[in-house]
Amino acid sequence: MTTRGAEMLREELQRLKSEDRPRIIQAIADAREHGDLKENAEYHAAREQQGFCEGRIQEIEAKLSNAQVIDVTKVPNQGKVIFGATVTIYNTSTDKEVTYRIVGDDEADIKQNLISVNSPIARALIGKQVDDAVMVTTPSGDVEYEVVDVKYL
Repeated sequence: MTTRGAEMLREELQRLKSEDRPRIIQAIADAREHGDLKENAEYHAAREQQGFCEGRIQEIEAKLSNAQVIDVTKVPNQGKVIFGATVTIYNTSTDKEVTYRIVGDDEADIKQNLISVNSPIARALIGKQVDDAVMVTTPSGDVEYEVVDVKYL
């Protein structure tokens, strides 16, 4: 994962531990005061929230402990598309340019032009250089792109 992705996970982990966990514990305590736990919907909802929160904490901790964090800014830019690179490509059939950043699966967000390294476009782009033509197989057919720019931001 990229350094930005690792930082976002650390921030989420901190929020879960310092804000969400205490709020859920308080909600459980408040629900217990209402009496019978068998038919107490607030108690059961709070316990379910607690389960989701604890599960997410474990998931993030596991990802961070196993992650290989790559800071692309410390890699010399030789013009090749690599993990973490920001790539501008030109669609030869629609005459449109688009810029993507190749990131890990957890960081991918197409609305922010962050594509997973495992996506078809990223897999086709890895290892290419400026002015290389790339053929990407999509559900609607093959699309040809040309690599316009590669930056290590």
